[in-house]
Amino acid sequence: HMEVGPMGNFVYLVGDNETREVCVVDPAWQIDTILRTAEKENLKIVGALVTHGHFDHCNGLDELLLKADIPVYVQKDEADFVKSFGAAHEVFGAFPDENIRKMSHGDKLKIGGTEITFLHTPGHTPGSQCFLVKDNLVSGDTLFVRGCGRCDLPGGDPAKMYESLTKTLMKLPDSTVLYPGHN
Repeated sequence: HMEVGPMGNFVYLVGDNETREVCVVDPAWQIDTILRTAEKENLKIVGALVTHGHFDHCNGLDELLLKADIPVYVQKDEADFVKSFGAAHEVFGAFPDENIRKMSHGDKLKIGGTEITFLHTPGHTPGSQCFLVKDNLVSGDTLFVRGCGRCDLPGGDPAKMYESLTKTLMKLPDSTVLYPGHN
């Protein structure tokens, strides 16, 4: 993981140790740092995973896609939400629709021998999603170490957040390791 930007955002490289293929989770702020880290570790970036469309989690997508023609995995409800959401619309509008892959709850993506499961966790935004990789949960702004993400920003919904926490995330094993979106 890398901590980037003025809000202490965490960016993760998730993938397969043997094939050295990875996806960037929430490419934002310092794309040059992310690319340098991947190059230094001999990793090939093959996709971007977006937890949600708030600017601080996706403001580097356009720059990343100028350097790598890769798919961007967005929860299907979030793809529609960002089209009408201020700065995120400008970022998502900066690259072709053919790069966007609209994902649903339970979808899986294989990167080499590593399987990533997409969990739709609305509440912070309509299409917030988490990524489950074995016993590791990359949660974006859905879940933090001591709480959940805010529900008072555009697209937030406390009732949906409650459902995401109780019906999806609380059902994960206690051994699950949390990787939140911010320090």
